[in-house]
Amino acid sequence: MRPLEIEVFSCRTDNYGVLVHDPETGLTATIDAPEEAPILKAAARRGWKITHILTTHHHGDHVEANLALKEKFGCEIIGPFNEALAIPGLDKTMADGDEFHFGDHLVRVIETPGHTAGHICYHFPDDKILFAADTLFALGCGRLFERPAADMWHSLQKLAVLPDETAIYFGHEYTLSNAKFAVTIDPDNKRLKARAAQIEADRAEGKFTIPTMMGLEKETNPFLRAADPAIRRNLLMETKSNEEVFAEIRKRKDNF
Repeated sequence: MRPLEIEVFSCRTDNYGVLVHDPETGLTATIDAPEEAPILKAAARRGWKITHILTTHHHGDHVEANLALKEKFGCEIIGPFNEALAIPGLDKTMADGDEFHFGDHLVRVIETPGHTAGHICYHFPDDKILFAADTLFALGCGRLFERPAADMWHSLQKLAVLPDETAIYFGHEYTLSNAKFAVTIDPDNKRLKARAAQIEADRAEGKFTIPTMMGLEKETNPFLRAADPAIRRNLLMETKSNEEVFAEIRKRKDNF
């Protein structure tokens, strides 16, 4: 089985567009559909025809181009069962634990409520790839619009058990802001400080920060590390639950 080919590009103000291509079958999926023109440009640049839209959640900056792309390509739109009524052009719903094949590549659906009530992520286990959209970012996580902090903490724990070598593709370029905030939560983490400096240099040169790796996130992303004793001491929350510590970190980021 030949490896998937992935094309990453900018959409809107700070969204990432991602195309996933199976060279054996010619299938091409766009992960969400944030903006028509950049998606069409990227597909044309690679000579790919879009056959699928893998929708993660219902927010407009992730589904805006669904109907336009479906009209142009006749592509199949797959999305979360728990947000089915809010996904334009949806053909097939997926719930937690569902599986399907993209060519010969297995895809497992992980439901991650928090940012929205029915947000899902797409995990390609054999390819060691996770499309996390607005659940897990490089050094961050999504804002809690539709579910409480405890739900998002549980969702992040479902992702954190994936292998360290899993490449994570996320929905927005928030990494520099996330890095600056993370250092305030975990100031003695040498790996984090080195990473933050590298991110600042990369962004100054206009470089993308996608993908990140699960192992790196588990070492440096404060939203995955509410159980860490150093973070708990820094927040004066040694006796609080992981959910409470996570909620405090998310609250501080909202006001950062």
